[in-house]
Amino acid sequence: MSVLDDATDAALRPRRSVLYMPGANERALEKAKGLPADAIIFDLEDAVAPDAKAEARDRVCAAVGSGEYGGRELTIRVNGLDTEWHTDDVAAASAAGPAAIVVPKVGSVADVKNIVDRLEAADAPDHTAIWAMVETPAAMLHAEEIAAASERLTVLVMGTNDLAKELHAEHVPGRQPLLTGLGLCLLAARATGKVILDGVYNDIKDPEGFRAECVQGREMGFDGKTLIHPSQLEPANEVWAPADDAVEDARALITTFEEGVAAGKGVVTHNGRMIENMHVDNARRLIALSEAIAALDHG
Repeated sequence: MSVLDDATDAALRPRRSVLYMPGANERALEKAKGLPADAIIFDLEDAVAPDAKAEARDRVCAAVGSGEYGGRELTIRVNGLDTEWHTDDVAAASAAGPAAIVVPKVGSVADVKNIVDRLEAADAPDHTAIWAMVETPAAMLHAEEIAAASERLTVLVMGTNDLAKELHAEHVPGRQPLLTGLGLCLLAARATGKVILDGVYNDIKDPEGFRAECVQGREMGFDGKTLIHPSQLEPANEVWAPADDAVEDARALITTFEEGVAAGKGVVTHNGRMIENMHVDNARRLIALSEAIAALDHG
């Protein structure tokens, strides 16, 4: 199935937990095979020293082609467009054929078109999508244009560390300095039908703070969170999974609505609330996500 054919179903694939794994660390890549991550980003950028880039590239591409990671969605984060490693990274990743290449610091439509051209020149398979990292004030201001620039671009990934740096902002509970940028990118993703992933939480020794940020991200509308440590997997998976009682209520809502429509009722209520098509659509999306998570967890 091609990226174009799969685009409408992209949001149904669970991406509660998207774990960065350093491409130069063979032990970490081996460990990732047994971790409960919905998706893995094999990292060739920040986590790899310059003199280890080529070796890490070979190791990551071998991992993608190994077939040893179960149902996890496998992606490769290449080095940025303006680096000496980008062209070789894209060529190697295209040959490996991951679910996506993750490109840092995408800031314009021109950047997206450049990436698309390089993937096509490298004969990347149709199923290899683009995940664009948006990390700068310019990217926030042009997020809708970036998201709409190509059907091959299916996911926006928030780069909150770089965004905070560019804004001269502090990392504070509640992320007030970043909320404008987060909101703009969420609007862009929903307006263009793309998936959007929240940024990382840096303090792996602060589980309460991490969980609070996960809840905030879910409540805002993010589809999942990028993670830097395996200890963050379980809480992210829990926070972004629909609760059993919510799924049960969604099924009951759909039944109530369908029965009301069949009876010719002008107004249908469920648990004292008036419901209409949009509530049914949300309920069906919740059920579909729950079923997709169950299939992934038990696959």
